[in-house]
Amino acid sequence: MLFGEHVKRFSSRSVPKLKHDQAKVPSGIWQECPHCHAGFYFKKAGQYRVCPECGYGFRVTARRRLKMLTKHFEEWDSDLETRNPTEFPDYQRKIKKAQSATHLKDGVLTGKALIDDYPVALGIMDPLFIMGSLGTANGERLTRLFEKATEQQLPVIVLTASGGARMQEGIYSLMQMAKISQAVNDHGKAGLAYISVIMDPTTGGVTASFASQADVTLAEPKALYGFTGKRVIEQTINKQLPNDFQSVENGYQRGLIDEIVPREQLAQRLSQLLSILEAKKWGETQ
Repeated sequence: MLFGEHVKRFSSRSVPKLKHDQAKVPSGIWQECPHCHAGFYFKKAGQYRVCPECGYGFRVTARRRLKMLTKHFEEWDSDLETRNPTEFPDYQRKIKKAQSATHLKDGVLTGKALIDDYPVALGIMDPLFIMGSLGTANGERLTRLFEKATEQQLPVIVLTASGGARMQEGIYSLMQMAKISQAVNDHGKAGLAYISVIMDPTTGGVTASFASQADVTLAEPKALYGFTGKRVIEQTINKQLPNDFQSVENGYQRGLIDEIVPREQLAQRLSQLLSILEAKKWGETQ
């Protein structure tokens, strides 16, 4: 047998052809940043899920964000969930789907936590629960968060991520803005501190209320931060807006945000702020 014929017979019999579905790259291995559109191997985002090119923090569940901040957490009001106050069609199915994806009853996780050795009342909104929209259940949880913090003399930290009011709940959703804002006001009157952290996205009624009421406002890099959608504004005023119009970087330049903190540095920065607040509180009691 000629050598060439042997190679031909070996290659045709011994090397199986890959099927089309076997040749595909597994889902999630190669990722694209929604902000800078850079592509990268998923492990390069690291444990904090941050774009290695521009520093954008990917949207993750509230429970995953909690693990990035602390190991010490006591959840509050975990049983609260919406009852579909407007009887909106198919709403309950969406709620069940979001609950399965996030392991939350509604779009915010609240409770008492330790940031280093500092006790705080902590709230983390979940952008994967119907876009973090504000409804009656998570509005009630946030209100109780501030009320309990006032009773226990605790500072409050809220990580905000929301597409705004939840349209399925109509006016009941909009009422949460005033309710939470009143609780924030009472907490402040008691001489207690409130720190908000703007995550991607923070928009609509959440921006117009408690996200912007903090004593100190931090933000993650490249997060969307605004009220009405950019296209709606452009269509209303018949003008094209700058690309950075609704960025936290723009908000920082205009004094709406105190500091932009990379996600991997957030726990340390919060600890530093809490130590300052604790020292101030101790000094005032002398």
